[in-house]
Amino acid sequence: MAAHHESGQPPQHQERQPGRESEMSPRPRAERGGSRGADKLQGKVALITGGDSGIGRAVAIAFAREGADCAILYLDEHEDAEWTKQRVEELGGRCLAIAGDVGDPEFCRRAVEETVAMFSRIDCLVNNAGEQHVRDSILEIGDEQLERTFRTNIFSMFYLTKAVLPHMGEGSTIINTTSVTAYEGNPQLIDYSATKGAIVAFTRSLSLGLAEQGIRVNAVAPGPIWTPLIPATFEPEHVEKFGTTKPMGRAGEPEEVAPSYVFLASADSSYMSGQVLHPNGGSIVGS
Repeated sequence: MAAHHESGQPPQHQERQPGRESEMSPRPRAERGGSRGADKLQGKVALITGGDSGIGRAVAIAFAREGADCAILYLDEHEDAEWTKQRVEELGGRCLAIAGDVGDPEFCRRAVEETVAMFSRIDCLVNNAGEQHVRDSILEIGDEQLERTFRTNIFSMFYLTKAVLPHMGEGSTIINTTSVTAYEGNPQLIDYSATKGAIVAFTRSLSLGLAEQGIRVNAVAPGPIWTPLIPATFEPEHVEKFGTTKPMGRAGEPEEVAPSYVFLASADSSYMSGQVLHPNGGSIVGS
């Protein structure tokens, strides 16, 4: 692959978040071809937020290839969620799709109850849902946006973790999606970057708190990845250049991030907790 490309993606924009994968061109790549995996997650049940599209969709598909059943939480992108559900089922997994706002603690509790009612257990929680809003200055970040971004990106992780923990035991895993912005910063995404930094600290602290229970907690810090959040956040001219400044000269695809989640959910990472993986196109960042 060449070090740099002249453009990222075709210029495009969506007017609402979190964005719809069905409206993107080209569509993000959620899976590589090939046969079923190595049964690394056979018999496991995963609850994945933001599981309808983007990284969440790729994780659900990758988990299904390894033998897992999945519950995917999403806001209101019903077409995207149905596509993901069908693909998981085609791969032999069961899939429950639940629509609602992960920033609402009552929804989080109800979603966990529905997941346990269907699958009788939860072995892996993937806290992946997120939103971001471009602002040129901190002075432009209103109180409503600030609270909304924190509620979706980090409060939801507290809500879901508290609801899931009573159903977890030794060998269970929690994987949180942070971002390269937690390490590099971004002057137009100050509130978003702050939530992603909070997720790193949350991951480290929670891993220490759950170590004695045999529950491992890790994180993945992607970026830049071609997902619906990108055209739903940026103007077309930014989308066109998205990812081209990275050492690899391009944005990543969700299928390139999903293996990190499989690794952290499986016994392959049995001696890892409190850590962050960095599929980010070659940027060197602190751990």
